Amino acid sequence: MSSYPGPHPEPHADLSARQPLVSALPVGKRLYRLHRKGEAALFFGKTKKSRFDAPDASYGVLYLGKDAHCAFIETFGQSTGESLVTVVALQARLLAEVVVTRECNLIDGAHSGGLARIGADGRLLDGPHDISQRWSLALKQHPANPDGILYLARHDPARMAYALFDNVEAALTARSMGSLADPANAPLLADILNTYNFGLVD
Repeated sequence: MSSYPGPHPEPHADLSARQPLVSALPVGKRLYRLHRKGEAALFFGKTKKSRFDAPDASYGVLYLGKDAHCAFIETFGQSTGESLVTVVALQARLLAEVVVTRECNLIDGAHSGGLARIGADGRLLDGPHDISQRWSLALKQHPANPDGILYLARHDPARMAYALFDNVEAALTARSMGSLADPANAPLLADILNTYNFGLVD
């Protein structure tokens, strides 16, 4: 007997006629991501590995967190149940502050009514990637002409995350804040580790 509720439904045939909740990402908004040293802070991936990547690699997607805490847990919380991070792992990544320079419109799946309006539910945010990628393509093609998707982070649903389509690349600037292991970021790192009860090891 199959378990309830099962996989999330595919994008609905009438999705283009539905009216999604659209939220504005205002000019000056600051978002955050951790990226590997040697790679660009503004990386619009086409790997087909992440949640809202294009299933056909026809466009790139940049993933950001509302704050550094979200960027940390979405990066280092992938192995659910593990609560240790090494200094070497921290040093291998840089924290980038990404600033929005033109208003962007996002399909909102994080606030009340957002998922229901498009006929989706929470499984879209924590279920198999192949289904959510097909939703990404369908939402990108929606008449609302969104610049991306606002959603609740899988590893900390109290925080919001952003999947931005590559058409907004020119509307973003990035500033490096260094590694979370840098002394200047010690207070921030301490707060993050305390929030998630993560241990730090050499």
